[in-house]
Amino acid sequence: MPILIRLFVVFGLTLAAQAKVPPEQAKRLSEDLTPLGSERGANADGSIPAWTGGLSSPPEGIGYVKGEHLPDPFAADKPLFRVTGANTNKYDQFITRGQKALLERHDTYFMDVYPSRRSCANPEHVYKAAQKNALVGELVAEGNGVAEAIMASPFPIPNNGLEIVWNHTLRYRSHKLQREFTAIPVNQSGDYYQITVHDDAIFNWSDPQMTRAEDLDNVSILYLLQTKAPARSAGYVVLVQETLNMAIESRRAWTYSPGTRRVRRAPTIAYDNPGTNSDGITTSDSFGGYNGAPDRFDWTMRARSEKFIAYNNFRRIKSSYDELTGPKHINQDVMRYEKHRVWEVEGNLKEEFRHVYAKRVFYIDEDTKGIVATEIYDGRGQLWRVQELGGGVAYDVPLCGGSGDTVYDLIVGRYLMLGLVNEEKPIDFQADHLDPDRYTPANVRRLGR
Repeated sequence: MPILIRLFVVFGLTLAAQAKVPPEQAKRLSEDLTPLGSERGANADGSIPAWTGGLSSPPEGIGYVKGEHLPDPFAADKPLFRVTGANTNKYDQFITRGQKALLERHDTYFMDVYPSRRSCANPEHVYKAAQKNALVGELVAEGNGVAEAIMASPFPIPNNGLEIVWNHTLRYRSHKLQREFTAIPVNQSGDYYQITVHDDAIFNWSDPQMTRAEDLDNVSILYLLQTKAPARSAGYVVLVQETLNMAIESRRAWTYSPGTRRVRRAPTIAYDNPGTNSDGITTSDSFGGYNGAPDRFDWTMRARSEKFIAYNNFRRIKSSYDELTGPKHINQDVMRYEKHRVWEVEGNLKEEFRHVYAKRVFYIDEDTKGIVATEIYDGRGQLWRVQELGGGVAYDVPLCGGSGDTVYDLIVGRYLMLGLVNEEKPIDFQADHLDPDRYTPANVRRLGR
């Protein structure tokens, strides 16, 4: 670990702005670090292998068919061991506090730990962008914006917790994507219903025609969501134009409601307002682990550690929704956990702001740069919600990502599954037909009608 980073970990410092690394540090991205800045080598006991390029194309002989859900390239792997509520002490250093809470709360909850597979891979142009970002990327506006970087996570060799959060926010997710997905809220009795959603996005940040953040006219993402079912929610539309420098302008959002047949500005689609189609189980800024402006929290880099995290869950995607949904938690029989290195980042609510969450802890996978687990605390310091996302790879693109998002409310006893595509078509990561003109309030009105 670089000396500078060790100092931040030891003293718990949080900087308003720090960026760029000298050329001799940036060279590490082709030496002891991967192109995106994770440790290239194995860990001390070899339980986390060296990164050798990941899975950048469909392996031969696994039955891959273009346009269908990806076959599991690791289907022959067997679990190494199972973590249960009875043996948490044995594995305490490798489980998150959120996982421990779930293991202690539910005697049916367990984690099967498999051999670790560092499958994450991205296109070569993403790696080249990361190399440049290390030299030029910087935080601006007291950490509320990013300058000069583009395409990939802006800080492949981070200096502080805020830069690691921005790495998650601006991680590579392709340029244009489209999907239909399902969300499933499950109540205390185990009853549940399905919410069907169509959404699509243009990630301006990853537009191959752009050369620096300043080319984006301060809009990093264009996002459109249309609710299809159940009938009481069908026709609801959300449009978001996500800003890059949030000190210049905050997120722009609009909604269309079939009840009023009107398009309205929606400043509430941000921060701690209830998340769209979440049945009140999560907040707007918790989708994907975290999104939006980082300004309400002080972010501290706690440590780098090794944790058992959901990873390479190809089997989960192949499961039906009835098979996946359990009465108290998702069906752990279809889950796969692996030991990976993660950044631990803690966010504490600033005194001058309000938010229903007083503290958030993120575990961010070193390879994917995405949040793979969270712990969320209320104003009393009590662990309130636990979120599990996961890592892995869409090896046909390729790009790194997980297989759905699960939020557990430990106080109320409910949970929510998001971003499920198990019974839908695979995500289209090459939706080149999407046009920026689609992401306007006028088009939202047309879609609603």
